[in-house]
Order: sequence, then C-alpha cells, then structure tokens
Amino acid sequence: MNQPGTGPTPLKGVKVVEFTHMVMGPAAGAILASLGAEIVRIEPVGGDSTRRLLGSGAGYFPMYNRHKKSICLNLKSEEGLEVAKALAADADILIENFRPNALERLGLGYDALSAINPGLIYCSEKGFLPGPYENRTALDEVAQMMGGLAYMTGPPGRPLRAGSSVIDVTGGMFGVIGILAALTERQQTGRGQLVQSSLFETTVYLIGQHMAQKAVTGKAADPMPARISAWAIYDVFETRDDPIFIGVVTDGLWEKFCKLFALDDLWADEALRENNQRVLARDTIMPRIRELIAGFSRAELIEKLEGTGLPFAPIARPQDMFDDPHLLAGGGLEEVVLPDGTTTALPALPISIGGQRPGSRAELPDAGADTASILHSLGYSPERVNELLESGAAA
Repeated sequence: MNQPGTGPTPLKGVKVVEFTHMVMGPAAGAILASLGAEIVRIEPVGGDSTRRLLGSGAGYFPMYNRHKKSICLNLKSEEGLEVAKALAADADILIENFRPNALERLGLGYDALSAINPGLIYCSEKGFLPGPYENRTALDEVAQMMGGLAYMTGPPGRPLRAGSSVIDVTGGMFGVIGILAALTERQQTGRGQLVQSSLFETTVYLIGQHMAQKAVTGKAADPMPARISAWAIYDVFETRDDPIFIGVVTDGLWEKFCKLFALDDLWADEALRENNQRVLARDTIMPRIRELIAGFSRAELIEKLEGTGLPFAPIARPQDMFDDPHLLAGGGLEEVVLPDGTTTALPALPISIGGQRPGSRAELPDAGADTASILHSLGYSPERVNELLESGAAA
C-alpha cells in the first residue's frame, strides 16, 4: 500500500483549479493530483452535493477527490466571483464539467479567464464536443446508450450499461491527455488554450473497434453476449465452486492447453491446429472443454494455470480488491481517511513511473476546509478573509 510521500510527483508545482462535480471532472483532477499537482476544488457554500449521494453514487466523492484542497465560494456574489477569478489568474490549469455555458454566464468561461491569464489551460469536460448535440444534457449512461456501448454490452434487444462509470472516467482521462499536451505546447508558445473532452465522443472512440469490424467485414458487430468469438476457447467456465475465465488466443497456447490438460487427441487432430479451424469447430470443442473444467475447483485451476502463459481470471467482485495480494504487494491501493475518520484503501493511479506507483496516504477535505488558507495565499489580508467569511461570499 502506498505510504505518505513515497509516490513520484512529476507535476509538483502545477496549480489546478476545479469547478467540478460528480465523476468526469473530478476524475481528471484526481489523476493530476496523484501526479503531484496542487488541486483547489471550488465548491458551493454548503459543499458539493456529490458528497451527499447515496447508493451507487456514495463512492464518487472519496474515489475522485483525494489529494485536493477545498474552498467554498458563493459564485452568485461579486466577492465570491472575485475570489474565483483570482484563483484562475494564479492557476496553470482549470477543469470544469458543468452544463454548457454555465461558467460563461458567470464570467468564468475560457475567453474571459484567458484574457487575465494567457497561460491558462482550460479543460472543459462536457457531454458532447461542438456539433448539433452540444447543448444536450448528458450522463455516462446517456453516452453509453447513444454511442453504442450499451448495445454491445447487453444481450440482443437488451442494452446494458457497463458496471462502472467507465465513460466518465475515460472522458476524464482524455481530458488529462489534452491538458498534458497543452502543457507541453505552452513550453514553446507561453500560451494556454482550451481543451475539450466529452462523454459521447469518448464512447464512440471505445466502440471504434466494432465500427472497424463492420468496415472490414461488411457485417455489423453483434452484441458481446451473442458475438462470434475470434477464438474457440475464450469464455467463462463453471468449476466445482466458482467460475473462471480462460482464453486460448494463439496456436502456441492451444498446444500448451492441450498438453496441460492431457487432451492428446485434440492436439493430434491436424484439423484443429490453426485458430480459425478451431473457431469453426467451436460447437464440437466447447462441450468437451466445459465438462473438463467443471471437474476442477477454481483454486485447483488457478494453481494449474499459473505460470503457463495461458490467460485466465477468477471472477472477482469489487469488494474482493481490498484483499487482493497483487494490489497489496505492488502499491495498487492507497490509504484514504474518509470524512467520518474511517481509514480505507482505494485504487492508486494505475501506472508506474521510474519503478514507483504515484499516490500516497490521503485525507478527503471537509467542504471549505482550506478556504482561509487559500485566501491568505492569494494575498487577502486577515481582515478581508474575515469579511468574506462573515458575508457568506466564502465559507
């Protein structure tokens, strides 16, 4: 588990201001924060409503708001707007993911803020990039439905969204890619620029492989549960207890698989030596393989497959990841102190830099926990800070 101060911080010194909520915008900021950037979240007085979500939304705030500071501002007041503009004037990067034109109406759009800070990189994360749909309201689920991902995930006639906020998070990642590209360009030009990423176009990029399949084969891709697999053995198999996925994706792995499970007659069959031949014979091969695998326990199969090079995976649940030995040994989880004081472990950024995992122990800020210190850092006098707090422009 990552410990305090142990992670690499390649973005140390980079200042980021966030006008964000829910997942997409905070996810972009979370990535930059894990890489060492200083993140200031601007929340409404009373705190971001994401903090109070129940059910499937209860994990949004702790997952995507670690390593950040919080300031609460009333953006309907002139004084609150003044502070927000001062933060933007002092920032390298601004991230926002509110409704189209919401910040523009407050005088916090790219054109207004770049006029006072020409080096500002302004990342706007929306439902759609410019075009006929750009003023629609979008959610992760909306994008999955519109962009073809839900169609591919569910069985025919039953579109099904993926089991996590995959488009919100991936859209945030594309936003970060754009931000880092703009940071690099700013080294040459000295100027920032507007970066945009979106849910819909992110979804379409992810299903691009299915579009390409149609272009190459002339046949539209079937939903994944009804697809014709590119490999004969590439499925979830029942064991004596818990299921396991096994994939045999090359001719060399077919040889290994047959020898490992003493399938001498299958290996001896010259008509099954090549992958496409096995795909055509799948209806004959699979009943035999399913019967074979059903005779093992999952633990026995893992022991047998470990180290062979054959792709396999036990079917895990999210809660199983807290105790995953690989994550625990490799720094894949970092300690997080929740607002109620509970210490848990959540996924660290899934990259390694110089042999180290980014991230460290983190506390989630209370709403407005850093308001006074941030105002002082902007040059506000103690008297002026008290005035802003007393007037309700800040909290």
